[in-house]
Amino acid sequence: MGIFDRLAGASRIGLGLAAVGRPGYINLGRAADLPGERTVDTMRDRAHDLLDRAYAAGIRYVDVARSYGRAEEFLAQWLHARPDVDDVVVGSKWGYTYTAGWRVDAEVHEVKDHGVATFDRQLGETRALLGDRLDLYQIHSVTPDSPALRDEVLHRRLAGLAEQRTVIGLSTSGPAQGEAIRAALGVRVDGRPLFRSVQATWNLLEPSAGPALAEAHDAGCLVIVKEALANGRLAVGGDAPGDAAALAAALRQPWATIVLSGAATGDQLASNLRAEELTVELARWNDLAMPAPQYWQERSRLPWR
Repeated sequence: MGIFDRLAGASRIGLGLAAVGRPGYINLGRAADLPGERTVDTMRDRAHDLLDRAYAAGIRYVDVARSYGRAEEFLAQWLHARPDVDDVVVGSKWGYTYTAGWRVDAEVHEVKDHGVATFDRQLGETRALLGDRLDLYQIHSVTPDSPALRDEVLHRRLAGLAEQRTVIGLSTSGPAQGEAIRAALGVRVDGRPLFRSVQATWNLLEPSAGPALAEAHDAGCLVIVKEALANGRLAVGGDAPGDAAALAAALRQPWATIVLSGAATGDQLASNLRAEELTVELARWNDLAMPAPQYWQERSRLPWR
């Protein structure tokens, strides 16, 4: 059964564990969201609580990555403790290595490398934790200059993984997401499209990837929206539309299969889930959009908290 069939009837909101798989992240309001002492056990308990709440609310897609600290480990432990939970679709990502050593004040939090050696190593690490529960494996944060778009040896490796019934995808970032997405849609191995899933940043501040995501959808790809709250900028502050409205705007896009919640608390998750019940007038928020380069410059200045 394919991913689309497995997600049919489930919530269109997915749960991303980027904010709770490691002690530091760039989301706003983090000091109030998490305890001051963010031990591995404390963060594991928070992740498991969110997974319990998400599953009970009908969420069936969970997003992790090798660079999200211990997110894969936390998810694997949660799944192992619940052998009856066999309907969760698991997506992970490779291409960044977590280097912060469980510190918020680390000088470097993650290192990017899209080479074959990194893929081989990180796939082994992911498999050691998630085993055959890995449904979707994505190249993390592809930009138009990424060698992953041109490396035929890597493409063969990824096609081999696809033959084992793991969907191959990519996530994108930066002001040229559309260019990266279109390049990925053109990658073929033995005449067949390699990438069957695209995860991209789309939100009311940065909607530039929309047309390319529509093309990906029309090509039969799973389309996953990340950072719909712009790392909290659309949820925090008097002028912000609020988390539910911002997520509802993403859900309104006809090409969006899944929109990720990056909730760090149970209350945030409950509020995020309200988005599925909201009707929003997108034109009301048109003036929020900014040039993509400006958005990504501002994002790059957000501190790890």
